[in-house]
Amino acid sequence: MIITDTHTHLYSEAFDEDRNETIQNAIDKGVKRFFIPAIDSSYTKSMLQLKKMFPDNVFLMSGLHPTHVKENYKDELRHVEEELARGEYCAVGEIGIDLYWDKTFLKEQQEAFKKQIQLAKKYKLPIIIHCRDAFDEVFEVLESEKGENLFGIFHCFTGTLEQAKKAISYKMKLGIGGVVTFKNGKIDTFLNQINIKNIVLETDAPYLAPVPYRGKRNQSLYILNVLEKVAEVYTLPVEEVALQTTLNSKEVFGL
Repeated sequence: MIITDTHTHLYSEAFDEDRNETIQNAIDKGVKRFFIPAIDSSYTKSMLQLKKMFPDNVFLMSGLHPTHVKENYKDELRHVEEELARGEYCAVGEIGIDLYWDKTFLKEQQEAFKKQIQLAKKYKLPIIIHCRDAFDEVFEVLESEKGENLFGIFHCFTGTLEQAKKAISYKMKLGIGGVVTFKNGKIDTFLNQINIKNIVLETDAPYLAPVPYRGKRNQSLYILNVLEKVAEVYTLPVEEVALQTTLNSKEVFGL
């Protein structure tokens, strides 16, 4: 059984003490594919080191996270483009709009999101969307950029059934993580109305650990808890969900 974690920040400082051990533990339990989203240029070096350590398991993305869109965002976007030109990345992400923490740079976030979607199209790559308190704003940008060459994953999907269907209409898979195990997460109440071909599994480690680890540091191994919950929601065998969601991830990333 091969399980794919489509979104995990394994280069994060949260893993500095036990990174190799944490990754190896996950691999030993069947989590064989780790897709690594970028945040900003300050993490590029550690991401490349991670790829060197686990070349067969780790796949990197390049992108500017919306919460890191600041005054210097144009410099950061140049860095993203330079990295993508090297041809070693599997996606542009994570990108999008976040209005939860700060609305100061909304205009810049919108511009950065749009520019990075255009880079993804140029390099024929999927996009990985971060959306927090910003569904309308994200959908507005997607609408303006929609087309055959726009596709990807709506990471950490926590919206409504209607928003799920809208995201899928833009050729996005839904990234399902720890929130599906939360009592107040809500997505477990309608997820089985979405064709399982439209979802992928993720952890967003070190954030959003699933029950029973909620509040602790998340890690890719805990995707097993997400997998079990999703299998329960769909009333399908765990092995079938692992297989289908890994196939879905291959459809997105082409890997």
